Amino acid sequence: MLQLKNIDKFFADRRIFAAIDWHIRPTDRIGLCGENGAGKSTLLKLLAGLVESDGGVLQIAKGTTFGYLPQDGLEHKGSSLFIETQSALADLQQMESTLRQLESTIAESADAEELERYAELQQLFEQRGGYQMESEVGRVLHGLGFSTEDFNKPCDNFSGGWQMRIALAKLLLQKPNLLLLDEPTNHLDLPARDWLEEYLLSYPYAIVLVSHDRFFLDSVVSRIVEIWNGQLTTYPGNYSRYIQARDERIMALKAAKQQQDEEIAKIEAFISRFRYQANKASQVQSRVKQLEKIERISLPPQRKKIAFSFPTPPKGGRIIVGLQRASQHYGSLKVLQHVDVQVEQGERLALVGPNGAGKSTLMRLLAGVEAPVSGERLEGHNMQQAYFAQNQADELNPERNVYTEIMAESPVAMVPKLRNILGSFLFSGDDIEKSVKVLSGGERNRLALAKLLLRPANLLLLDEPTNHLDLQSKEILLDSLKKYQGTIIFVSHDRYFVDALATRILEVGHGQVESYLGNYEDFLRAKQLLGDSSHSSQRVEQHSAKTDEDDSSTDKQSRIQAHSERKEQQRREQKQKKELTKIENKIETLEQQLVKLEQLMADPLTYQDQDHWRQVSADYAKLKDSLDNWYQQWEKLQV
Repeated sequence: MLQLKNIDKFFADRRIFAAIDWHIRPTDRIGLCGENGAGKSTLLKLLAGLVESDGGVLQIAKGTTFGYLPQDGLEHKGSSLFIETQSALADLQQMESTLRQLESTIAESADAEELERYAELQQLFEQRGGYQMESEVGRVLHGLGFSTEDFNKPCDNFSGGWQMRIALAKLLLQKPNLLLLDEPTNHLDLPARDWLEEYLLSYPYAIVLVSHDRFFLDSVVSRIVEIWNGQLTTYPGNYSRYIQARDERIMALKAAKQQQDEEIAKIEAFISRFRYQANKASQVQSRVKQLEKIERISLPPQRKKIAFSFPTPPKGGRIIVGLQRASQHYGSLKVLQHVDVQVEQGERLALVGPNGAGKSTLMRLLAGVEAPVSGERLEGHNMQQAYFAQNQADELNPERNVYTEIMAESPVAMVPKLRNILGSFLFSGDDIEKSVKVLSGGERNRLALAKLLLRPANLLLLDEPTNHLDLQSKEILLDSLKKYQGTIIFVSHDRYFVDALATRILEVGHGQVESYLGNYEDFLRAKQLLGDSSHSSQRVEQHSAKTDEDDSSTDKQSRIQAHSERKEQQRREQKQKKELTKIENKIETLEQQLVKLEQLMADPLTYQDQDHWRQVSADYAKLKDSLDNWYQQWEKLQV
């Protein structure tokens, strides 16, 4: 349906695309991958006709229609949500208007030609779903998170993220032959993201998308196109298969390049040795020509293995934080009503629910930055927290540069690691010298997160930490959080991130909080078993059916094994937690006994009875040794 031939594209003196060839078939589902600045968004704009190539030919099949969703910047004004969204079906609305006019004409005079035209138009209108037009608009709006009460609200009332949802709804209703989506999940919560995944799985035409949501890429696309060094490389399968295939390809390329380099070195050595010998002139020239014909192998950039570890968190009690019968109201809006939450040491809690359900409110209550209107917040022993709010970037000092801003509050032990940490959050080279005040919103958010993660704390509260991070940065953050020894409470709309990190899910909605053990996939299955008929259970069934149909038995076995391993990991963590509690109780008892013996040893009367003194001293030494052993066991379980 669309073909690129020898396409070149330049920005100033930089060559973005170098004579690329690419073919998009009518039902392709393609994910574009590559480093930041590789040209993913530029390629989408080129396909959409928003930018022109500097060379080559773009061939488009007749009748191809395009739909393009940018990352942000779209705004809708002047009409209600429902009317604005329905305007995407302007051709159907026009057909409906024509049918009404024909009905009036026919009622006055039953002209045969008019009757025939009416019958043909009515049939076409029915075939194209005209009679389901309003219900389809409602279905898409509900799927993307709008409530029925929103339908009559002016579009002007909706913020930037919701404006992008309106734009996405209109695109989906138009059903273009080629759907071009640049970060479509950026402004979606998990329920809306799951709904979009399900919708795209059944989309009848071609899709090309850019996304930093790994689970979304794994579920939706069937082909990855990697952009690097001005070239496109195609990998069959989803993102996980691409990562594996890419590593295998790079290994093969390295071996081929090594062999080529050795061959080139031999040829160059021959040329160098015999360049000035007349009897070898023809052989030298032959090898010079041979060198010129060799197509040099170039390797994709090696992904830096950047990682960092959190400072060791201070020891806290078994219960780290909790809420008891807590409610939070804003005027007449009752967001939370009499909720009970108890968070234990070492847990990784994900707060889930649609936008506006109260996830951030619950996070603020747990963080103590808001007091509940009723009920109370309970802090555990020696609880030390670090809280990352959605507006955390506002706390940065605009007069500093990136490096001095992160160094200003860094513990001394972390200073040598600061450049690596900044690199993992996409600040490298000259970027660290940038002034904070010239950073983009995404850059400010990433810097604020990097700063927060330096603080030694045994409780991390993270509200949307994955916003504005690319796939590699999310992996680095995820790996670091997995190794973190403290407690984590977080909100993220990245399904892969939640699945990989969470050990318990708190569902927030209708003023209440429900708890589910496991990660997000376990939560969806639990909802399904409870007979939940919302998007999640339906999505699990359809996604499972799609997976069974399309994936190989090996992939299915891998998923079963991964699920089993995750369950086993949860069992081990629960067992470890029980063992830790048992050891901590024992340590507490021994420490109390030790304090009593120390008080006894400090009493002068104890010294007057030598036998008694020797017995107390021996008991003290024995108790001290026992306490040291229990501490060693506790430390081993913390690793």
